[in-house]
Amino acid sequence: MGLSRCRSFPAVRQVSPLRHRSGLPAAVRFRDAAEAWLWTVGALAARRDGGARGNLQAARPCDPDDIVRCLDRLYRERRIVLAHARVLRVWGERQIAPDSHFEGETCDLRLWTEAMTELEPLLRAKSIVNPHYITI
Repeated sequence: MGLSRCRSFPAVRQVSPLRHRSGLPAAVRFRDAAEAWLWTVGALAARRDGGARGNLQAARPCDPDDIVRCLDRLYRERRIVLAHARVLRVWGERQIAPDSHFEGETCDLRLWTEAMTELEPLLRAKSIVNPHYITI
């Protein structure tokens, strides 16, 4: 008996993308704080250049301002300093994280990593970053 005649297998149905109750696509959480930060800088640049929400591929669980407020909180609590903010701004505008393979980027990488280490738990607590994604 072929598979097409077997009643134990249900018919294949088309699965639509996840949708929120409002009918809009469900928000996609970020993998980590670095991805959230790079998205934030891109969205803020798009806003500054006249785009309301920028060229966003997927709905996100927050506004760029939410992530900026988290960084502001870290700064006010003295968990990051201006050097961290400078590195985040510079590399955020480049839309890439510093790379340890380039000698001139090692100090920036250290500051970037420290800032992301402080930012990640805040974003996980707010469900902006996926709590089940593990970075290696």
